[in-house]
Amino acid sequence: MTDPSTGPGTDASAGPLLDLDVTAIAHGGVFVARHEGRVVFVADAIPGERVRARVTDPVPSTGSETGNGAADKRSFWRAETVEVLDASPHRRPHVWAEADVSRPPEQRPGGADLGHIEIGHQRALKRQVLQEALDRFAGGGIAAPEVEATGTDENWRTRVTLHVDAEHRIGPYAARSHRVVPVAEHVLARPAIDAAARALGDLPEGRIELVEPADGQVRFLVRPESERFSRKDRRGPRRGRPTPETVIERVGGREFQLDVDGFWQIHPDAAALLDGAVADLLQGSVAPEAEHLDLYGGVGLFAATLARLGARKITTVESSPRATRHAVENLRDVDVTAVTARVDRYLRAGDAGPQNVAGGAVILDPPRSGAGRAVVEDVAALDPAAIVYVACDPVALARDLATFRGLGYEPRRMRALDLFPHSHHLETVALLSR
Repeated sequence: MTDPSTGPGTDASAGPLLDLDVTAIAHGGVFVARHEGRVVFVADAIPGERVRARVTDPVPSTGSETGNGAADKRSFWRAETVEVLDASPHRRPHVWAEADVSRPPEQRPGGADLGHIEIGHQRALKRQVLQEALDRFAGGGIAAPEVEATGTDENWRTRVTLHVDAEHRIGPYAARSHRVVPVAEHVLARPAIDAAARALGDLPEGRIELVEPADGQVRFLVRPESERFSRKDRRGPRRGRPTPETVIERVGGREFQLDVDGFWQIHPDAAALLDGAVADLLQGSVAPEAEHLDLYGGVGLFAATLARLGARKITTVESSPRATRHAVENLRDVDVTAVTARVDRYLRAGDAGPQNVAGGAVILDPPRSGAGRAVVEDVAALDPAAIVYVACDPVALARDLATFRGLGYEPRRMRALDLFPHSHHLETVALLSR
């Protein structure tokens, strides 16, 4: 390995260069190597490769591995690949040329951290991450499913956030930073969004969101930095935003109204694929006479799934009042009670909370951080016949599965969907029962 104090290309303002053997993938789209016993998390590598990488964490100028003072006692470093010394057979030119390893790390846009890897091997690596999470946090004994391809691998982002810096440069952030990187194209974005992004002119410092709903027309949501600070200024009146535009998305022949800046899956096929996966796992488990819950229900996507499976008494719970109002309209032909509440508070609301879910199904689609122990315990206490957990983070899923297992609920089937190709993100849907 290169001596960190004298490695080629090292200067006083940069971390040391290390020659590293990459052994594994870690959660979050980085890869694992070791240097003199210390773990190094390396970006833009592949297991089996030997790479030259620059340490990006601040490294003490004295004492760090050099014997000149107190040693750096951190258990791990982070690093960026600057040169591939021995390439994996799974390496390919990056799907987004501007994020390729041939460019300096500070000029590589984020959002496509696996784009240098052949697509089939990306899915194999994502399965490894899921399996490790299940082994470490869910109690073991659960086999991760194969990761399913979902059709479109490029031009799939229907929602893109760009940033405008103080010099009015427009672009995504560089990977793992808040530094704006202007780019010539947005490979993962839908063609209309890519064209709209490239045509952007002078904008105030802040961010801009580009959204392409089902009608194919791109919307522009400008969020100036001045607005962010004015809303935080408690000395003056809060300036509310105007009521957002309502747009339409479609799944399975049903239209879903939502705010243009509201939550919806960013792959054009994702909502339909998740709807299908949930329906597949619940097939034969939805008793029409029972009561059913759709928690973190948004604008009603999975409540509609329950209705299609024969459920006649459904409660959907969502903390956003506008999303709840949209759910009422989206499900006007279904016997649904739409509740505006935080899920944890609703589950403990006594007579205002869930009543008789025993024998019914509960669907949870929590945020990236997971449902958490308290919500899991309260769901299990309702004694549902089936629980479907929709997860966008494998570690959060595994931790919540461990809690469910301790309460007598075991995962029976899982499906893993590659809804975000070329990124490390993975969607997993799990069916649990006692």
